[in-house]
Amino acid sequence: MLKYIWETQNLTKAAELLYITPPALTYRLQQLEKEFGVNILTKNGRSIEFTPEGRYLVQYAKKSWMDLRKTKDYMLNMGSEVQGILRLGISRVIAHYKLPPILKAFLNQFPKVEINVNTGISDEVYELLRNNEVHVGIVRGSYTWSEKKHLLKEENVYILSKNPVRLEDLPTIPRINYRNSSDFNEEINNWWYERFTDPPLINMQVDTFEICKEMVKNDLGYAIIPQIFLKEDDPLYKEGLINKNGAAVTMKTWMLYRESSTQLAMVDKFVNHMKSLDLMEYS
Repeated sequence: MLKYIWETQNLTKAAELLYITPPALTYRLQQLEKEFGVNILTKNGRSIEFTPEGRYLVQYAKKSWMDLRKTKDYMLNMGSEVQGILRLGISRVIAHYKLPPILKAFLNQFPKVEINVNTGISDEVYELLRNNEVHVGIVRGSYTWSEKKHLLKEENVYILSKNPVRLEDLPTIPRINYRNSSDFNEEINNWWYERFTDPPLINMQVDTFEICKEMVKNDLGYAIIPQIFLKEDDPLYKEGLINKNGAAVTMKTWMLYRESSTQLAMVDKFVNHMKSLDLMEYS
């Protein structure tokens, strides 16, 4: 209850997540306040704010919830069968283009595993992993991670345009820019300023590569896009990005996890399942 109120900052939304009515939530909250002898929330009109005591209780509740979840995981894995709730954080791109058949193949082999998936941009997935909310995170780009990591795929990055373009003309052509990856944009900026002194002519900022591609199809500018979004039959001009040293600019997809998590059989089996795949071919 406290976790949902903290996350939503709204009693009605928290009640919906708990499948109870707002009055029932208010009653439970009042009972908890009586038990601890403190006020947990203060109200200012429709907005709510946690008291210092309430914030402390939230942290205690989140830790207790995490400990209980870990205990259940380990209890289920003490037997010989591979079972339990496998919690995954997956980059939105990989979830869309690669994940469904991967999960299907894994569950065919281990049908007693229940999979809980959180998708989002890679920064969000990384935070889920750091906060121990998922067992395994699959992210795109480079992240500082001191525990276990495995390179799942490395793909080339392309200039995409409706018609052929000359590299030297790019500073004068509108670019449709993907804005949701600081890591990807840093890589592209490094490539750009190796060649040009003028900044790119960015006239559109969009939040998906699919939108970038549709804008390019309608001849509204060029885009710089990883290979996973391109199809052989796309009626578009594409040219791979090459650094001045001759190396291709690439986008990497990593699997991140903690070694301690592989003590759970379901995590160990999933990690090995992912290591056995070629994501460039898997679909």
